[in-house]
Amino acid sequence: MNTHHHSTVPSDPELRVKALESLLVEKGLVDPKTLDELVDLYETKIGPRNGAKVVAKAWKDPEFKKYLLEKPTDAIASIGYRGRQGEHMRVVENTADIHNIVVCTLCSCYPWPVLGLPPVWYKSAPYRSRVVSDPRSVLEEFGTQLAEDVEIRVWDSTSEMRYFVLPEAPADFQNKSLDELESMVTRNSMIGVEKIKEPENRS
Repeated sequence: MNTHHHSTVPSDPELRVKALESLLVEKGLVDPKTLDELVDLYETKIGPRNGAKVVAKAWKDPEFKKYLLEKPTDAIASIGYRGRQGEHMRVVENTADIHNIVVCTLCSCYPWPVLGLPPVWYKSAPYRSRVVSDPRSVLEEFGTQLAEDVEIRVWDSTSEMRYFVLPEAPADFQNKSLDELESMVTRNSMIGVEKIKEPENRS
């Protein structure tokens, strides 16, 4: 029997935060729209930019890439990204033949130092169950079409091991600067539900 140890959901603190948020909104002290914007900022911009720097450096620096794949926690910490939820990392590399995708089937274990806050869909029951049973269909819903001969590997994150996808580099990555490469890396590509897109092809 394969036993996975997932971090428990802090239900009591979460309930307290929700109660406090509701009270502040009710009293007119906090604008719900502002809260949503702050969450979006950390979920899609600040956190994932850390991961994008890791990915771009790995694409451009073969020695760092080797270090990242062999000792991911140390490699990520070496450029300044460390802390809670990022202690036990494993990096899986997407190639032309293999596409990796990450899930946490029991809760929402997630590498915060490189990806920021987990998106709502990552924590949802439908994603957690369907990506294991039918990953190809889930990928298609994200607009990711893979050839039939591409192997899809689904990795289940736990409190003992958090997975981070190193996306396949764009064909002309050697001709791009680090800044240009970083701008192409998205949170979703580091979870594995999307591939890297050229800027003009992004929706």
